[in-house]
Amino acid sequence: MISESSRVPSRTGGGAAFAAWRQPRAVLWAAVTVVALGFLVALEIAARHYGERGPITDQAREVIFAPKSGTVLYASMALMLVVLSWRQRFIAVGAAIGIDLVFWLVRWVVGAEMMFGNGALMVTLSCAVIALTRRTGSERALLLKGVALALLLVTGRKTGYTWLLITSETRPMVLDQYVAAADHALGNPSWVAGRIVEATGTVGAHVLEFVYIQLAVAAVAVALYQLRNVASERRFPRHHVVRTFLAVGLLGPGIYMIFPVVGPIFAYGADGGSWALADLWPNVPPPVDVPQPMPFDGFTPRNCMPSLHTAWATTIFIHSRKGPRALRFAGTFWLIATLGATLGFGYHYGADIVAGVVFTLSIETALRSQARGWDRRGILLAAYGAVVFGALLFSYRFLSTEMAAYPWVFGPLVVLALCSMIYGYVRTTRQWDREPAPVHLPAPRREPQPELV
Repeated sequence: MISESSRVPSRTGGGAAFAAWRQPRAVLWAAVTVVALGFLVALEIAARHYGERGPITDQAREVIFAPKSGTVLYASMALMLVVLSWRQRFIAVGAAIGIDLVFWLVRWVVGAEMMFGNGALMVTLSCAVIALTRRTGSERALLLKGVALALLLVTGRKTGYTWLLITSETRPMVLDQYVAAADHALGNPSWVAGRIVEATGTVGAHVLEFVYIQLAVAAVAVALYQLRNVASERRFPRHHVVRTFLAVGLLGPGIYMIFPVVGPIFAYGADGGSWALADLWPNVPPPVDVPQPMPFDGFTPRNCMPSLHTAWATTIFIHSRKGPRALRFAGTFWLIATLGATLGFGYHYGADIVAGVVFTLSIETALRSQARGWDRRGILLAAYGAVVFGALLFSYRFLSTEMAAYPWVFGPLVVLALCSMIYGYVRTTRQWDREPAPVHLPAPRREPQPELV
């Protein structure tokens, strides 16, 4: 008689691992990882082509050399700490600070550029090594997820720098005249906000500048609240702010390539130098002429359409709604202050802001729908948001003259399109909140029947 174990493949060891990798979710994550690595390599090659360091090289240098932003590195490490116990967190933070103190002393002695953050990056990378060498099973997967979350935030920032370089090098013509004409339908809000910021003096400008620069830190604060139970539950929630934050940063720069715009402070202000049409911002709105593409310098990023700072601030606002009162207040303040900075500093037109909000709500809806098992209502709303976003870009490009000529018609239409997306999102998410998320249980596995021989 032949034993049953010789007939039935083993369900442990390598066979189980192979079967796990054949699961759709594992295949999806493997595909995403391969695409992400290929994308980073492509950006690295493109940056090298233009004589600059790409995101991979730039990030690798920060292990030893002075980082561009130590605050972001520590904020990223904080995301990784959500998977550790309190004792492990204190050890990690202490190690990071100790390493930074050593680096700080060495840089002070040799007269190098002073900056902190190397310790946080080294600790994050060390946790990845520990996960691969000292952890197994679900504990290894959880720690690797925490490390990946931290590194994604840092790498996303580096990727953004490379994208901005590519936009300035590959898009010599910009479409600011079209957006400025379309902005007449909204009352030229950038010009109005610019005069308000000037009236507030240096104090108001410094506050708005801090909010504008530290947007990623605010997102980390919201993420830490949402991920506060990861260490005890040993799993991540299905949806959180970092997912939307990264998706916005990944998809947004692609629109920059389609609709390159530098912003009013450059196209119509003193910061544009000889490339600016005139020095009008923020005192005199631009005249309504027949718009046309205009050449611009080779180093100013074409990063206005849509406003990703508005998109990210909207994401922070949305995800802070279910937090405590202090977090809700901070999310509201960050959104209002970011809108004031993007418009008041002349970085964006009002049309960019509207497009940025619609862009965010569409992505947020799609991600929340995916987390709920591809909910049909969410998919329809995300598709509607994509149509609205496309209609806005089409109108800015091909109907800008009509928008400037008939502001009392097109202005309310643009606002109505924005409000319809906001209403659809609020209505859909409230319905989701009243319904429990569907739980997808794996199908029962049939045991092989013994066979006599």
